[in-house]
Amino acid sequence: MPMNKLNENDSMTRGGAEAVLPRIIGAGLAGAEAALSLAELGIRVELFEMKPIQMTEAHHSRDFAELVCSNSLKARRLNSASGLLKYEALALGSELLPMAMKHAVPAGGALAIDREEFSSQVSERIRNHPLIEVREARVDCIDPGHLSLIATGPLTEPELLASIQTEIAAERAYFFDAAAPIIARDSIDFGRVFSASRYQNPGADQDYLNCPMEREEYERFYEALVSAEVADIHDFERRHLFSACMPIEEIARTGRDSMRFGPLKPVGLIDPHTGRRPYACVQLRREDTHGEMWNLVGFQTRLKFPEQKRVFSMIPGLESMEFYRYGVMHRNSYLHAPSCLNLNFSAKKNPLIFFAGQITGLEGYVPAIASGRLAALNIYLQSRGEEPLILPAETMLGALQHYLNSSTKDYQPMTANLGILAPLELKIRDKKRRAGHYAARSLRRLLDFMTSLEERESADFLRAHMRAHIISEALGPLEAYLDGAEFCPELLAGHGD
Repeated sequence: MPMNKLNENDSMTRGGAEAVLPRIIGAGLAGAEAALSLAELGIRVELFEMKPIQMTEAHHSRDFAELVCSNSLKARRLNSASGLLKYEALALGSELLPMAMKHAVPAGGALAIDREEFSSQVSERIRNHPLIEVREARVDCIDPGHLSLIATGPLTEPELLASIQTEIAAERAYFFDAAAPIIARDSIDFGRVFSASRYQNPGADQDYLNCPMEREEYERFYEALVSAEVADIHDFERRHLFSACMPIEEIARTGRDSMRFGPLKPVGLIDPHTGRRPYACVQLRREDTHGEMWNLVGFQTRLKFPEQKRVFSMIPGLESMEFYRYGVMHRNSYLHAPSCLNLNFSAKKNPLIFFAGQITGLEGYVPAIASGRLAALNIYLQSRGEEPLILPAETMLGALQHYLNSSTKDYQPMTANLGILAPLELKIRDKKRRAGHYAARSLRRLLDFMTSLEERESADFLRAHMRAHIISEALGPLEAYLDGAEFCPELLAGHGD
């Protein structure tokens, strides 16, 4: 079958009656959520999806909202980052999450779903919706004068990504994600690590933590690293990834001392516990303004997640490390969001062009769904000339929204985690209870925010398309849990109906 392509010379792109319809490019989780959200808000849309005409390396089904990796949407529990984000997205009226919960399969405390049944239902709703016109075509460039939402995900075609860079003046767009692990500050043993930058640069001491290694510790770590199990990688990824950024385990395989002259070099560092330079040293770099998240510098890796936990926990001071994000190396097209996106997910250069999902740098199924919902709400409000929805930074979705607009120099994709939330005023040692306090604060702030929407012109309409009762119903049991009750609330079948 010949490829259907759209460019600036096609009548479907410029001029004609169809050009007035908002265009959604990509029918993954974010795009499908946005299409259904706008349609339910009464806005007719065009939804462009290049499947089945052209499939990516990761996709196998012609259905929309395909889950290409795991079938798990992570935790149901409210006292978890992913569980909290689900509650928030449901409260804001997500269209996809209720369908996901309808197709849940047994998975303990996780929301795992039958991916085929879920995608089939989403596709059926979209194809049968009277306000959604589905176009099976590949879009190679964007029209700067056409209201559009781009949700093409991590495998965005190079032609479209080049057009995006041109039209919205994106300073940087990344084709591959080679990210080091990010860990929690309170899982670091500060009796072993020390704070300093190389050569003691003034004012930089608080930006780096150092994990010194004696020779025996380095040797054990080396042996474990080179023998650890790695994740599979596609040939098309291998060709590009290894030329751009070599995994830490591959550096180690080039020679026993290679890491000591690379990411683990101890030059310029003096261990205050011994008064001498360590044999090797792993550096951690501050990842957020609060100092809650720390990046393992130079530790881009293909190790499987359990192996990262096992091997990297051999680093002195990180024996009890907890991950906010594991290291990854895969093809992942995404924008440098802080330089080119507004808080409402529109482009700084062109407010007609919106983005949602992984192309913004948000990772994970639920962040994709939630961002699709929030971007759709902001498109609706923009069409009415109203102010955008900028959620409080104390909420999980609000924190992700603000992360996209942060001043982080070394911007990396991020998923829902408690580390991006502002620290609590009280220090709480129990991790589950602490997460519960984060959730309670987030839900209260979101409820206050939703109440403030009553002052808007579209208040009645927004209220009808949101589910504030989900927050109200969760707060009572959550507060009981914080007062000592055994069980924390979790999502159940029927939530969001």
